[in-house]
Amino acid sequence: SLPPGTTAKDLVLELIGRLGSDGASYRAVEYHGSTARLTMEERITIANMGVEMGAKAALFPVDESTRLFLDGAGKELKDNAFEWSDDDAEFEREVSLDLGELGPVVALPGRVDEVVPIQDTAGVHVDQVLLGTCTNGRLSDLRSAATLLEGKRIAPGTRLLVLPASRRIYQAAASDGTLAILVGAGATVLPPGCGPCLGAHQGVLAPGEVCLSTANRNFRGRMGTPDSRIYLGSPLTAAATAINGVITDPREMLEAGKSGS
Repeated sequence: SLPPGTTAKDLVLELIGRLGSDGASYRAVEYHGSTARLTMEERITIANMGVEMGAKAALFPVDESTRLFLDGAGKELKDNAFEWSDDDAEFEREVSLDLGELGPVVALPGRVDEVVPIQDTAGVHVDQVLLGTCTNGRLSDLRSAATLLEGKRIAPGTRLLVLPASRRIYQAAASDGTLAILVGAGATVLPPGCGPCLGAHQGVLAPGEVCLSTANRNFRGRMGTPDSRIYLGSPLTAAATAINGVITDPREMLEAGKSGS
């Protein structure tokens, strides 16, 4: 299982760091092992970033969680209506990750595969934090960030932008009070869509600005001027960073919360 403070985003960034941005080019990536320990939303985050390692497809096995997810979406999963490798399939490469040994990581500006432990970037000043997009804009992502931000305020001079992945998620987060917590902490909620992730609107970076983003890409000029810098991290890292105004290991705040400080 993933340790507290470590998320599916950290897992897939760690994998991309090991494989490289072209490590799975024109290939299919299959995830085996303890996949049942991951929620469907966590699996979606991981599969979403398959293209960042060059993959043509990223797949998880179908299990009961898959069926329940599709039932909730009003979709029936018929037998054999999914793709998976044969039992005797031979793989070009196998990469093993011990989930329990993983920790929060960050992708450095300009390269999604230049991934370092979060301690290597701790204290880096940020002007903007982007929480959301297609990669980490699901309800569980917004809720996890809200657990750290509840009762707190973001750092002065730091912008926190929240970008739900869809209108349905936007409505659910509004209904259950998640958005109220985020807005109460000083966040600005954007309309669902791509928005500042690709430099379209509401959050385009100015020259010299630094952003910690939960999106999937951090190419030079991706979010606006080429003179800006984009770090990639998890929703928990985004929340902790917004509170302090510098890149922060979320485990510090989780431990502080346990101790009551």
